[in-house]
Amino acid sequence: MIHLTINGKNVEVEEGSTILEAARKANIDIPTLCFLKDVNEVGDCRMCVVEVEGRRGLATACIQKAEEGMVVNTSTPTVIEARKVVLDLILSNHDRECLTCTRNGNCELQRLAQQFYVDDIRYKGERNVHEIDDLSPAIVRDFNKCVLCRRCVATCKKVQGIGAIDSANRGFASQVSTYANKSLNDVNCTFCGQCIEACPVGALKEKDSTKEVWEALRNPDKYVVVQTAPAVRVALGEEFGMEIGTNVTGKMVTALRTLGFDKVFDTNTAADLTIMEEGTEFLDRFQNGGTLPMITSCSPGWVRYLELNYPELIPNLSTCKSPHQMYGAIIKSYFAEKNNIDPAKIYVVSVMPCVAKKFESSREEMINDVDAVITTRELARMIKQAHIEFTTLEETGFDAPMGEATGAGVIFGTTGGVMEAALRTVKEIVTGNTFDKLEYEPVRGAEGIKKASVEMNGQEVKVAVASGLKNAQIILEEIKAGKADYQFVEIMACPGGCVMGGGQPIRSSKERATIDIRAKRAGALYSIDEASTIRKSHENPVIKKLYEEYLEKPGGHKSHELLHTHYVSRPKYKLGE
Repeated sequence: MIHLTINGKNVEVEEGSTILEAARKANIDIPTLCFLKDVNEVGDCRMCVVEVEGRRGLATACIQKAEEGMVVNTSTPTVIEARKVVLDLILSNHDRECLTCTRNGNCELQRLAQQFYVDDIRYKGERNVHEIDDLSPAIVRDFNKCVLCRRCVATCKKVQGIGAIDSANRGFASQVSTYANKSLNDVNCTFCGQCIEACPVGALKEKDSTKEVWEALRNPDKYVVVQTAPAVRVALGEEFGMEIGTNVTGKMVTALRTLGFDKVFDTNTAADLTIMEEGTEFLDRFQNGGTLPMITSCSPGWVRYLELNYPELIPNLSTCKSPHQMYGAIIKSYFAEKNNIDPAKIYVVSVMPCVAKKFESSREEMINDVDAVITTRELARMIKQAHIEFTTLEETGFDAPMGEATGAGVIFGTTGGVMEAALRTVKEIVTGNTFDKLEYEPVRGAEGIKKASVEMNGQEVKVAVASGLKNAQIILEEIKAGKADYQFVEIMACPGGCVMGGGQPIRSSKERATIDIRAKRAGALYSIDEASTIRKSHENPVIKKLYEEYLEKPGGHKSHELLHTHYVSRPKYKLGE
């Protein structure tokens, strides 16, 4: 242990800790901007400078290691002036149109400006002006708001292993850009949105779809149906000041009805449907010599990654659409037929924790299933625009019968959840037995890669779970090399799964460093599962009825027509355009 003094307080921390970590342990706030724990620890922005007695110059708290007997001062006049100079220099080349920025009120730069009472820009002069990149269906890149913290670059490289964006040029011409300064739409970006979550300002954001949804809601000729993903219900409350991981399902449903949606359905129902189709597909491959390991296809960012980087492994992908796309197809066919509604008048909106779902719904292979995708953040904005007092809303349930789901469907929102839901069903179908023990702990948890084996009628089924594209690469390289000894693989593009999706509420770098956000959100989903009356997808009465009345059987002709798709090889870079 290391003993040091910060602002007169005695602090004890483990050897190897930084001054910033020591200060936070003592509840002493040191401002940061470029720092992102375990991702971007480079000390570039210099906002976190402090004085260390006996040393010349100022130390950078986020990278300077604490030493025995060190005496640190974090708020001397010299330190405060140094930070103000840094802040003024950043603001001098920043698009300060805060009132029209999606990050207004949740911007780390804005927060610093408030803390330092910035009332003027000292360094006035020429500013860089850049064209906004809004060509992708998922992400908008506005370098005019970039503060060159490079948190997005580090996330894309170190966490996801992609490198779609990087630092370019020097001095006043420095910028974060793409290969040949192409649009994100034309490079190896997977649209996972983790760069948005990492960005402290509004330089990266999801492509807004709320205007189209508002137009649909105002159109009397449209029958507007909304569905919500499992991870949304345990994160939406954060946008209204509620605790991380609060389950706001009932309030969310009430808010959606208040906004004017004709029907409010639960994507968890479609998750149960996905398990029936995906489980049947896996058993067919496993028992009849099909392509193995079979890899889940629920995460569109992951699917795009495979298409860009490992097209030779496309045959390993499940042909199942993701749950919300399946639901869109069912709503516009089965639901429309049962309720005598013209499918052409139905407008399906998906509320997702993911920005890559925007790309997915625009794919030619399934462009007619879902009409608009909005993120958790976009739904929160719509609720605020409608002046709905979210925290005071009464709780109501999803519309029946299409809103009924199981506990298996809800855990789709966290890493390992799809695998666990599939194993609950597949094991009972294969063995013909009913099992009371439904928790598969080996596929739960925060580890980037998890492996397990399950015995079914004397046969061992080996499975693997990966979250985060850098971990997906490890699994794919094993498969390519013929070293994979498992038959079923779940991959999610976002580290931690959908609860940490690129469309979820954005938390500050300090919160990300001090709170296990993933565990809180995932824990809420597991609690919903445990409290559910039905916890196995194949026992969902709505799904049973759907097959009896319409689809006939899992994996059948009608199911393949509506619920399955195909994937394509994509060039990593579009050049010469």
